[in-house]
Amino acid sequence: MSTTPAARPHTTAAPAKGGGGRRLWFDLHSWIGLKLSIFMAFVCLTGTLATVSQEIDWLVFPEARVTPTVQRASWGGMTAAVQRAYPQWTLESLSAPHASRFAARAVMRLPDGARRFVWVDPYSGRVTGDTTWFNAQRILRNTHRHLMLPLKIGVPLVSALAVPLLLTLISSLYIYKRWWRGFLTWPRADRPRRLWGDVHRLAGVWSLWFIAVIALTGGWYLVESLGGGAGPAAEIVLSEPGVATAPADADAIDHAVAEVTRQWPELQVRGLHDVSARSLLLDGEAQAWLVRDRANAVGYDLQDHRMTGQRDGRDMGIHQRISEMADPLHFGTFGGWPVRWLWFVSGALLTTLSVTGVYLYGLRVSDALRSAARRQGNADPRAVSPWGQVWTGVARWRWLWIPLLCVWGWLLAVALRAA
Repeated sequence: MSTTPAARPHTTAAPAKGGGGRRLWFDLHSWIGLKLSIFMAFVCLTGTLATVSQEIDWLVFPEARVTPTVQRASWGGMTAAVQRAYPQWTLESLSAPHASRFAARAVMRLPDGARRFVWVDPYSGRVTGDTTWFNAQRILRNTHRHLMLPLKIGVPLVSALAVPLLLTLISSLYIYKRWWRGFLTWPRADRPRRLWGDVHRLAGVWSLWFIAVIALTGGWYLVESLGGGAGPAAEIVLSEPGVATAPADADAIDHAVAEVTRQWPELQVRGLHDVSARSLLLDGEAQAWLVRDRANAVGYDLQDHRMTGQRDGRDMGIHQRISEMADPLHFGTFGGWPVRWLWFVSGALLTTLSVTGVYLYGLRVSDALRSAARRQGNADPRAVSPWGQVWTGVARWRWLWIPLLCVWGWLLAVALRAA
């Protein structure tokens, strides 16, 4: 970070005079936090909101809201209800409710190729309506993952932030002396710079583990985007893959779920895919820990009443297992709502770090300029805006991030119009 000596006053977070190694770490930490601040804060914010995107959709769309009862509809009953309500649409998949007050969600393809969500009450088996495919979950996912840009461009661009994020984590351990004592240190409010410095450090020490998780999983996404991915999981051959010439029989689906559960009792079915009159794919949670539902799957022939294939997450190699673990760890989709909300709070802290870090820079520079004015005999030094100093400090990098976010806004508007 290029600053004048006067713009670098001593703080408790900065290395002491003569600490060359810590000085270098401090400069690296400050440079990354300042130059990448606009982009970093945006990606952190959208990722934080993505962890609760289904809750956002629940608030926005009444069709997604249901009242729990003792009665439960079967998978076959829900499938039949969806196909009766929209006979001209093709059922692609049906997913279990996100939580007890959420409707089950079907993905339907329209005759023109577009997709819509159809919601069905998992207790009564009644279809509650349909909503746009491009909902809050999709917007936040596509934004956080690749900024609505083509995948080959957007995914490496966003996931490359894992490298500077990891560097800020390492550097913070060098520049914050005895950081392990900061977990219970309450911010001091006697002056703004001390207050925000303490807030920044408090949020930082409580976020250390989360920053490590996000940096490592983000680094894996970067590896995948550059060709180092593990590839798709083992394929399960279906009797009639991807064909939906006639609605699937509800009783046959219920028999399939019951038979699969009998043969694999640890599998909790969470979704039906590739549903046709002849076959379907079931997936869900089983013995393998920290994997996506697709890691545990069974193919089933609805007419011959037999399993046509099985995929068990425990049988995956190390490379494939890493690939399957990345999403649950990155978004906190394991462990139910307590983990999901912990990820949301931790993501909010990470976003706070991006904002308070650059604000501290602005305060340091403003204080230095005021001190210089006093030393020159100016009795009424000009007020200097901290955010103005941040804007100046970001320098040419702002002309990279602002146009990029403008492109994202334009792509978002185009997608919303198309939806």
